[in-house]
Amino acid sequence: MTLNLKALDRALDLLPLRYKGPGGAVGVVHQGRIHATRVWGYADLTRRQAMTAATRLPICSISKQFTCALLLDQIADPATLNEQVRDFLPAYRDALPSVKDLADNQSGLRDYWALTVLQGAVPEAEVRREDALPLLARQKTGHFAPGTAYSYSNGNFRILAELIQRATDRPYEEALADRILAPAGMASAVQASDTRYPLDGVVGYEGNDEMGFLPAQNGIWWMGDAGISASLTDMLAWETFIDTTRGDASGLYSRLSAPATWGDGSPAFYANGLRQDRVGPHRVTGHGGALRGFRANRQHVASERLSVVVMFNHEANAHAAATWLLETALWVQAAPALPPQGWDGLWLDSANGLIARTTQDATGVTLRYGTTPARLTMAADGSAVAPGLTLRQGPDGLQMQRETENLTVTASPLASRDWADGGQIAGRYWSDELQAEMTIAAQDGVAFAGFQGLLGSGPMERMYPVARDIWIMPTRRAMDAAPPGDWTVQIHRDVGGGISGLTIGCWLARNIGYRKLA
Repeated sequence: MTLNLKALDRALDLLPLRYKGPGGAVGVVHQGRIHATRVWGYADLTRRQAMTAATRLPICSISKQFTCALLLDQIADPATLNEQVRDFLPAYRDALPSVKDLADNQSGLRDYWALTVLQGAVPEAEVRREDALPLLARQKTGHFAPGTAYSYSNGNFRILAELIQRATDRPYEEALADRILAPAGMASAVQASDTRYPLDGVVGYEGNDEMGFLPAQNGIWWMGDAGISASLTDMLAWETFIDTTRGDASGLYSRLSAPATWGDGSPAFYANGLRQDRVGPHRVTGHGGALRGFRANRQHVASERLSVVVMFNHEANAHAAATWLLETALWVQAAPALPPQGWDGLWLDSANGLIARTTQDATGVTLRYGTTPARLTMAADGSAVAPGLTLRQGPDGLQMQRETENLTVTASPLASRDWADGGQIAGRYWSDELQAEMTIAAQDGVAFAGFQGLLGSGPMERMYPVARDIWIMPTRRAMDAAPPGDWTVQIHRDVGGGISGLTIGCWLARNIGYRKLA
């Protein structure tokens, strides 16, 4: 098809005004050539250091596809490493995921960076290289049987990186540079695992244009799940490399982006560290990345030989920016909005132990359930829809079809309440799953929760009652970005009405039980 390049160029001009922040870099590759770039603002506002196309920024979880590329490049049959996964999950009681399950986010493992909240982490604390594997080793159960569903888990890719390093007998960063980054022409890209020290003097900023921007402080040491720093020039070299090898079925990106499947062979949407989405009728492969103070996204439309890269040193929505650019170039227009009716509600997903909240406005419905709110529009049949997500209301409550996760949820309606006696739930609780403690403190009806575990004693988090014996604990800042969001806390009582324990969970780490200590 003929791309709308004139409108794309106009959108590129407008993007810094639409996604406001200290600095950014955006580029488009079309038919193997760089069509356009835009670079603006400052890598460091205080030192007045300008952002350039050569400034290296953390690409965060975009790193995952490079880990999988190294796996495919170095290991002829990744399944030969399956038994070694047990070495990193010695206490795991459920079915052990395979290497393929790890690469496709179908392992069922809870996300270990979300669990740092429950292990007593302070958001700005340091997690060293040697601290991550003990977090993984404590896992005993998972969300689901491997290969049956999708759940985003950073730990999957840390295990892969460790397996690659073991199998090749080479440092991960050395093999990555030699076998993947250099052949792709990513001349300045490196594995920069320690996020305390961003390269090229770049500063990531938290905040927004209304409250202002403050330098972000990171402390996680990454390998496999994140850690690569690259410039816009590097990332456009990757997109050009993809186009150069497009006709080779055995080529690296062709293998990475092969159609995804669930364990039973039916179509899935994520494999080898790559999302497989649609923009209009077009198949898109890509991934986003988030570190505190940084956002990045890359998307590739093979049928049109079109790629978009967006990199920010602030926390604007890079995925939305990249999708907007693709939609503009591909002539994709949003359907007219239909007004929703009767969509304000509070619901309990008992199977996953999570609260769902739906609110409507003039143009659609907002669902608060996962790590970030999802925005849905109304379909002609009365359902609310977004890519990979459909909501319907029925006699049993809220029906949630999460197509991209191979999951159907039925959530029952709840009678909301905005006050409860926090003193009733105050006390100490212990999780056998995590080998960690939770303390709830209350005064005059106001409740707070704090966690103690492998990583120390974390900050107190505010708790809010939402229904009888159900509270939420919003976590807006954590070690990883984006943070876990709202944790659902369900209070359990014995036959006499006394509190026996609780279950806590968020979308990245669900159904974790605690028993009340005497």
